[in-house]
Amino acid sequence: MTNPKSPATLHLSVENQTLEGVAQVPGSKSITNRALLLAALSKGETTLSGCLVSHDTLLMAEALRQFGVEVSEVNPESVTVKSDGTLKPPAAPIFVGNAGTTARFLTAAACLADGTTVIDGDEDMQRRPIQPLITALNELGFTAESATGCPPVTVTGGAKEIAAKVGVDAGLSTQYISALMMMAPKLANGLRIELKNAGSLDGAGYLDVTTRIMAEFGVNVAEEGAGWNVPDGVYASPTYAVEPDYSACTYFWAADALSAKTITIGNSKEGETAQPDAKALDVIRMFPNMPAIVDGSQMQDAIPTLAVLAAFNETPVRFVGLKNLRVKECDRVEALREGLVRINANLATVDGDDLLVNGSPYLVSDNPTTQIRTFNDHRIAMCFALAAIRIDGIIIENPDCVQKTFPNYWDEMAKVGMVSELTD
Repeated sequence: MTNPKSPATLHLSVENQTLEGVAQVPGSKSITNRALLLAALSKGETTLSGCLVSHDTLLMAEALRQFGVEVSEVNPESVTVKSDGTLKPPAAPIFVGNAGTTARFLTAAACLADGTTVIDGDEDMQRRPIQPLITALNELGFTAESATGCPPVTVTGGAKEIAAKVGVDAGLSTQYISALMMMAPKLANGLRIELKNAGSLDGAGYLDVTTRIMAEFGVNVAEEGAGWNVPDGVYASPTYAVEPDYSACTYFWAADALSAKTITIGNSKEGETAQPDAKALDVIRMFPNMPAIVDGSQMQDAIPTLAVLAAFNETPVRFVGLKNLRVKECDRVEALREGLVRINANLATVDGDDLLVNGSPYLVSDNPTTQIRTFNDHRIAMCFALAAIRIDGIIIENPDCVQKTFPNYWDEMAKVGMVSELTD
C-alpha cells in the first residue's frame, strides 16, 4: 500500500489517561446516502433531517444534481430534495472520490437514466472492485462496462427489455445487493435478486438498513430463500429523519472503556437501530476481557476500533471474518497490523485474513513517539486516536481524512479532553 502525502500531522495526548464528558456523533453516512438516493427517485419534495455533512455525502448530493435532481445545501438541520422521480443522463462524468456507497448505488441507479453515464473516482476508488455489480446489470439487460472491474464504469440505461430476476455475487460487498434493491422498484416488473454462491454473507446487516429505509419510503422488500423480492412501486416520503452513526459511536464507546472516567454519547439510543456496527458495544463492554475470537464479518467498520481496544486487553484477540476489510478505503487488515506494530513490534500479526492482537493492560510503546500512517482512511485515523488514551506520543498522519464521515471528530475528542497539536 502507498500512503498519500500528508499535509499535516496531529500530535495527540491525554492527561492521566482520562477523558470525560459528553460527545455527539453525526448522522449515519450509510443512511444519509440511501435516503438521498431514494428521495431523488421519489416524485415530489422530500425533506431530510439529521443528514451527515461529509465528503462522501456531499459527493452523493452533487452527483444527484448532475442527474437533474434539485438538492439543497446539505446540512444536519434540513435538506430538501425535489424530483419528478426520474434521473436524466448527466452531461459530464460523475466523480465519486473514494465513496463506495456513492459509486455502487449510482452505478445501478444510472440504469434508470435514458442515456450514458460515466462514474469515476480517485486513485483509491479505481482499485475498489465493482465487477459483480456490472455483471448483474448486464445480465438484466442494461449495458455496463469497466476495463478493470473497478471504476471508471460506463453505464447505458433507459427503456429496454429487462429481466425480472438476477443473480449477484456479493462476496466482496453487500452494497451490490443494496444498489440493485434500491433501483428495482423503478423497473416495470420489479426484481427478484438471488445470491450466487449462497452462504454466509458478510455485512448482511446493511441489507436490513436498506430494506428498512425502502419500507419507510413506501416499498416493502420480501426476503425469500437465498434472495429478495422487490416489487415495482413508487417511492414517496415527505419527511425522513436520519439516525446517528453507530459506527462513529464505537470510537466513544471504546474511549470510555479505556478512560479512567466516563464518556457518554448525547444523541444515540441503544437498541433502536439496524446498523450492524451497533453490535460492537457487546464486545466493548467485555473489555479488558474481550473474547479470544471476534468475528468481524457482520460489524466490519467497527473492527478498527475493536483492534486498537484489543491492544490493551488482558489476553490476545484473533479477529476473523475480515476478508472484505482488504477492499475498503485501504487494506484495513494490513493498515491495522502496521499501525499496531509501530506502537510495539510484538503487538500484532496477520494470518491469512485474520488479525491477531497480542494485547496487554501494561502495553508500552517501543518509541517515545509513534507516527501512524492512515493511508487516507478515515477509520484508521479515528481508531488509532484511541491509543493516545493509554500511550504517549501518538501522531496521526493526514488527520483531515476524517472529513469522509466525521468532519468534527477531533473537535468532539477535544470536548472530552483529548489534546491535539497540528503541525505541518
